[in-house]
Amino acid sequence: MNKFHWPVRVYYEDTDGGGVVYHANYLRFMERARTEWLRSLGFGQNELRRNLGVIFVVREVRVRYLKPAVFDDALQVVSNIEEVGRSLMRFRQVIRRGEETLTEGLVEVVCVDAGKFRPVALPPVIREKMTEFA
Repeated sequence: MNKFHWPVRVYYEDTDGGGVVYHANYLRFMERARTEWLRSLGFGQNELRRNLGVIFVVREVRVRYLKPAVFDDALQVVSNIEEVGRSLMRFRQVIRRGEETLTEGLVEVVCVDAGKFRPVALPPVIREKMTEFA
């Protein structure tokens, strides 16, 4: 199974009053990694909307927080696809500091028509790349 690694640096703005990463920011880190993974496959979000008429929306997120990240930590968001369905993709994402796992997430993303916001089948060109990666 292929994994996509995306580096993230924790900035002061990512932390709360206690100096640790605010819980919602882990979701932002995961979102950035999925976006960059898609870009690495040759699919920019704007081009998908403009050329194929589709966008991806998050349907469900499950996150497990194990250890905190703090200001200036160098993190890695590791993403892999667990499932590719007709319009659904399920990602497992792990945020690590070195070899230490800080956060685990399971994210379900659905391909939808950009105008109607209704689920549609993944375009064949995207499905092909996704199944190669899975």
